[in-house]
Order: sequence, then C-alpha cells, then structure tokens
Amino acid sequence: MGQDQTKQQIEKGLQLYQSNQTEKALQLWMKVLEKSSDLVGRFRVLGCLVTAHSEMGRYKEMLKFAVVQIDTARELEDANFLLESYLNLARSNEKLCEFHKTISYCKTCLGLPGTRAAAQLGGQVSLSMGNAFLGLSLFQKALESFEKALRYAHNNDDAMLECRVCCSLGSFYTQVKDYEKALFFPCKAAELVNDYGKGWSLKYRAMSQYHMAVAYRLLGHLGSAMECCEESMKIALQHGDRPLQALCLLCFADIHRSRGDLQTAFPRYDSAMSIMTEIGNRLGQVQVLLGVAKCWVARKALDKALDAIERAQDLAEEVGNKLAQLKLHCLSESIYRSKGLQRELRAHVVRFHECVEETELYCGLCGESIGEKNSRLQALPCSHIFHLRCLQNNRTRSCPNCRRSSMKPGFV
Repeated sequence: MGQDQTKQQIEKGLQLYQSNQTEKALQLWMKVLEKSSDLVGRFRVLGCLVTAHSEMGRYKEMLKFAVVQIDTARELEDANFLLESYLNLARSNEKLCEFHKTISYCKTCLGLPGTRAAAQLGGQVSLSMGNAFLGLSLFQKALESFEKALRYAHNNDDAMLECRVCCSLGSFYTQVKDYEKALFFPCKAAELVNDYGKGWSLKYRAMSQYHMAVAYRLLGHLGSAMECCEESMKIALQHGDRPLQALCLLCFADIHRSRGDLQTAFPRYDSAMSIMTEIGNRLGQVQVLLGVAKCWVARKALDKALDAIERAQDLAEEVGNKLAQLKLHCLSESIYRSKGLQRELRAHVVRFHECVEETELYCGLCGESIGEKNSRLQALPCSHIFHLRCLQNNRTRSCPNCRRSSMKPGFV
C-alpha cells in the first residue's frame, strides 16, 4: 500500500470513527497497519489507534500502540514524530494511573531538542504532567503545570486545550475544596465549547458537564448536578465512552448518597466499579470504594465500611495518591473512635497528619488545613495556595512557603 492510498484509508477510518462506527474504523486502520510500507502513514494510523483506544477506555491497548509508535518514530529519525509518540506514551500511563512514568515521559518530551511540534504539543505535555502530579497529590507542582498549559493555550489561541485545562483545574479545586473555583473552571470550559466548539467532538461538552455536576453536588445543588450528569452520560453512551460512563455513574451514586437514598446509590457504585475495574482506572476504584464506605457508615455497618476502606487504601498506596489515603485515614479514625478502639484510632490519627504534611495541605499564613472544608483559596505566581482571607490580611511581600518576592495572585 503506497503513500496516497494509506492517506486515503486513514481519512476513511476517521470518517467512520466520527460517525460512531468505531469497530469498522479500527478494522480499517489495522489493515492499513498490516499492509502499508509508508512509515509516516503507519505513524499516523498508530496515532489514530492510540486516540480511539483511549476514548474507549482500552488503556492497555492504547499503551501497546504507543510503544509501537515510538519504534516507528525512531525509524523515521524525526524529533517531531518522537515528541508526539512520547506524549502518547505519557498519556497512556496517565490513564493507567502510572503517574511516575507519566511524569518521566513528559520530562523526556520537554528535554527533546526544539521542534515544530513543541509549539503545538508543549501545552498538552504540561497538561498531562499536571494531571499526573494531581494523581500523586503534589498540588503545587500540578498547579504549576496547569498554569504552563494555560499559557500555551492563550499564546496559541488554542481553545480546545484551554477547555481541557479548565476541566483539570475543576478537578484540582474539587480536591482542595474550593468549590466556587471547582464550578467556575468547568463553566468556563462549557463557555469555550459553546463559543468555539461547533466542529469539536461532543466529548468536550460531556467532559465540562461532568465536572460541573461534581461541583454542583459538592455545593449542595443536587438538581443541577443531576441535570449536568445526565447530559454528560447521554453523550458518553452515544459515543461509547466507557471512562466517562464510569465517572458519571460514580457521580450519580454520590448524588443519591447526598440525598440519603442509599438503596439507589449502592447499585450505581457497583456499576461504576465494574467499568473502573474493566478499564484499569485504579484511582477511580478508590473513589468508588470511598463512597461505598460512607454509605456503610451511614447505615451503621462499620465492619463493612472498614472492609471497603482497606481495599481502597491498598489501591491508593499502589498509585501513590496521598489525598485519598488522607481521606481514608480520616474516615477510619471516626469509625474507630465510635468503636472505642484507642490503639487503632491513634494509628490512623498519626497517618492522617503524616499525609497532611506530605501533601502540604495547609495554609502557610494561618497554619490551618486546606481541603478540610469548603474555603475560598488563592494561588500565588509560585503556585503555592493559601486561604484568600489570609492573603487579604497579609502585609508581607513574599510567599511564606518559598519566599519569592511577588505576592500578586496568580491567574488560576
């Protein structure tokens, strides 16, 4: 198969994929991969396969094609292709919650000599690195990476990248419990979809609606949360987006739990867990188990809650997510306190405070915890975050954490 024929077949596959004929598109691209001798064409079709398997939640297949793509890039001896393939390898590991590997591959991307692709893909590298840092609960580094990604988006008028970064920032502020910002950023993403997204995939609308649903639930606006989640789920089902389906099911379960409807919440958690396990989203499994544990606590079934917590703790330690470990120790602490088991209680209190130190989730001005309750936060240009009220009352000109001189708030 020659260069022109390869290009035509790749385009035909893209048309099939965009019309939701996913399996036909995959079959066509696999035939191209088997028959084409054009290395550039093979590289491009491997990129299509990586993207398609990512959106379907087939992360191990995604990783397999990313590895083959790197080999092809090396054969081509082109730094632009090499950068793109390393980014796909980083993303594959991000989806599989291999966050340290993601960061390593992103650093490899950033260390490659200047290329044409660097201007286009640099923001995506920063976004993937930020998501990995967030997965490890390294909040300052995550925010720093998201800020870099936003600068790339603004400098290159890349509204699609800005939309994705805004969704990640929504997740960031959800985790540190500034629910006002947790809603602001996905709302901004939804505005970008409305203003610029006529030709985009519907997945961007679905993504922004899901993050809005999470923020609305945390703010107690359960009706709005349900509406956004239903819209996101509708698009996810239409496009066969298994990862987003799992997240929506988890959000539905959390909404029902917030309403006190545990009987409806449990089967939603079970369905979410089934898909999270199928696709290999271990951090998602932790979030499901945490919700299940809270349901059992509400039902006073404390031993069942502890069983769910133990399973979640193993997974959280596996992926290295300190915030999840912190939450699980906090919940364990309350359970053992109600049981009157002092030795177990003390052990979890110690681990809880260790996790707070490791995540640096405290305000450098007042010393109180960040992320313990809903609070308005503000980031400085150095990406350290503080209570907004503390910054407003502070008269010094340097960051209390790193002593950088500027106290002007950052733009996220």
